[in-house]
Amino acid sequence: MGDKFGNYVHLGERECSIQKRHQKLIEESPSSFVDSDLREKMGEAAILIARSIGYTNAGTVEFLVDNHKNFYFMEVNSRIQVEHPVTEMVTGIDIVQQQIIIAAGEKLQFDQSNITQNGWSIECRINAEDPDNNFMPSPGVIEELILPGGPGVRVDTHIYNNYEVPPFYDSLICKLIVWGKDRSMAIKRMQRALSEFQIKGIKVTIPFHKKVLNNQDFIKGEIDTHFLEKFTKFSREKIM
Repeated sequence: MGDKFGNYVHLGERECSIQKRHQKLIEESPSSFVDSDLREKMGEAAILIARSIGYTNAGTVEFLVDNHKNFYFMEVNSRIQVEHPVTEMVTGIDIVQQQIIIAAGEKLQFDQSNITQNGWSIECRINAEDPDNNFMPSPGVIEELILPGGPGVRVDTHIYNNYEVPPFYDSLICKLIVWGKDRSMAIKRMQRALSEFQIKGIKVTIPFHKKVLNNQDFIKGEIDTHFLEKFTKFSREKIM
């Protein structure tokens, strides 16, 4: 985040390796792979990039990281992103509010020393797609809807009973976000929230998320951008 007075901060990293066709499905903050040294280096690089172009607003600098913890610049998303809630959950900073403050010409209300990561947050993108049919879109009318709740659970959505999911737009219909004191608690809380989430009338990605959240490689944090291909292959072998 940067204001018009040359003040810049980074809010830590988000882990977005669980993807299909380069579209994110599950996001976390922090990352189970990133250590404090790598976090500091990536944060400094992100601020250097923003400062060099005089960027003001919230934005995300995306990096690719290899097995040896070398990181490589990919792109800057000059906007708030779908997965911003996981950052909000672990930092306690309302990113949308800060965007408005910056746009109003005010200074950032904190510096880097004020920013800490507390606990762990995971977001599952609930899409109107059929995960058993190559994630084909599944538009239609929602006939029954029960949203999860409870401590540490956040639901960002626009859907309701009898809402019609149109075929013309992105298939994302809900973001399910949880917070826990550590990754193990966050995973357990997400497993519970997914089990409570009920939606009928259309196909959604909840069954897929349940499988991932119970996968031992995911639980151990052993994930990369090829996880989906390996996970799908593993699932087929298991069924056969």
